[in-house]
Amino acid sequence: MSEAITSTPKWVADLRNPPPPKSKSNNIPDPFGFPSSSSALSKKDKAALQTRPQPSPEEMDTLKLKKAWEVALAPVKNLPMTAIMMYMSGNSLQIFSIMMVFMAFKGPIMGLVGTNQAFERFESETNRTKMLQARLAYIAMQFVALALGVWKVNSMGLLPTTRSDWLAWESPRNYLEQAVAAL
Repeated sequence: MSEAITSTPKWVADLRNPPPPKSKSNNIPDPFGFPSSSSALSKKDKAALQTRPQPSPEEMDTLKLKKAWEVALAPVKNLPMTAIMMYMSGNSLQIFSIMMVFMAFKGPIMGLVGTNQAFERFESETNRTKMLQARLAYIAMQFVALALGVWKVNSMGLLPTTRSDWLAWESPRNYLEQAVAAL
């Protein structure tokens, strides 16, 4: 009876003493870039895998300029979806169309205000003149996005573009003659 109480279950014994790992088949090669610990790499090869040369300042400036152009052209990538959403929201004054117009103006205005913060991480002394072109493109794209918002406001009839929108500032006509109905 004491034997049954002191003996451990098989699963506990397996957890304490796991089976040895299966040996790797020699006919399957290691994936490229992932050599196994058992493969015979020289110290030079191991060092080459672990370290890479630092990019030159010219390469860094080129990379920063590419990233700056990606940031500069990002507002245009959102325009097709924004235009479709504005078209689908209709021209009536509803909460959804008003929110769309608000977002159409908020995004570009905040983008114009934050132009310097958007590009300061990419700017260096050597690429300052090239970065100016990306900034100007960014500003132009923000104005295109603002023009889309203005189009929506105009299509909703909220822009005063007709003569009847300015009747409060019209002076009444002075008539030269008046006709009075006779009895």
